[in-house]
Amino acid sequence: MKRMYSLIAILLIFLGFAYVKDTHQQSATKAKVPTVGILQLLSHPALDAIHKGIIHGLAEEGYHVGKNVKIDFQNAQNDQSNLKTMSARFVNENADAMIGIATPAAQALANASSNIPVVLGAITDPKGADLVKSNTHPGNNVTGVSDQAPLKSQLKLIQRIMPNMKTLGIIYTSSDDSATAQYHQFAALCKEEHVKLKAYTIASTNDLNQVAEQMVSQVDAIYVPTDNTVASAMQTLVSTANAKKVPVFPAVDTMVKAGGLATLSINQYKLGVETGKMTAAILKGKNPADTPIHFERQGEMTINLSQAKKLGITLPDSVVKEAKTHGEVFK
Repeated sequence: MKRMYSLIAILLIFLGFAYVKDTHQQSATKAKVPTVGILQLLSHPALDAIHKGIIHGLAEEGYHVGKNVKIDFQNAQNDQSNLKTMSARFVNENADAMIGIATPAAQALANASSNIPVVLGAITDPKGADLVKSNTHPGNNVTGVSDQAPLKSQLKLIQRIMPNMKTLGIIYTSSDDSATAQYHQFAALCKEEHVKLKAYTIASTNDLNQVAEQMVSQVDAIYVPTDNTVASAMQTLVSTANAKKVPVFPAVDTMVKAGGLATLSINQYKLGVETGKMTAAILKGKNPADTPIHFERQGEMTINLSQAKKLGITLPDSVVKEAKTHGEVFK
């Protein structure tokens, strides 16, 4: 009997150790689930597409939301105080990585921490925005993906569609560092190509209607750089431009769907996928300081046939064919 009691005692001790070990293993597994904070400046189709692409990119690299990665998504609704508060939130919860969608969001995250990896979710000019020391050797806790538009190709496309254009207008937000940098680059290209460019700026969406009304009476076509403020009020710009039969050529593909005529641009969703993949690599141990900024070089033709019909513009067959074959056509 004593022997039986001894065996039972040994068995209970063994089961107790096994239970404790299993509990510790489960706790360790739970503790290993990384947290990724995603901070988006505001909602509009381009930034929303980047966000969706990020989730896809993480999943492609084995990080599935709700299973082995926690996503804390915050939308600042274009409020600077929200950007600061939400960045602090990620730091306080000891996020394993933080992703900034749009330059102001990325800058807020970089200012909030010099230790937690910050991944740029499609930022036009990382070096110009003082986010990295150089695009090839970031040198700190920040790296990521650039959505730098193929400006020269976009200008050539406008010339193909509008061969008799006399004046091209460009509208951008004066406080947007990325949009301003693109304006200067685009202006230099126009000078090289002997294209007359007239610039218009806004401070917020409240200015857009008034500035657009002035603009459409002075130009033959409008170019919109990568500008989140203008993108968030694209319908206002398009409505005003349509009244004067002035086509709008945006830098971003999603803005064509919103009423732009055509563009040759980087796919925003694909930029998000690359951002997600880079974040996954960092979660697996890659050092942001040694990770070059990723530039997507291959643009895709995107056209809006419905918009062309409204404006009475016949798109060149070569443009339509390219969009149907390698890009996207909105009808």
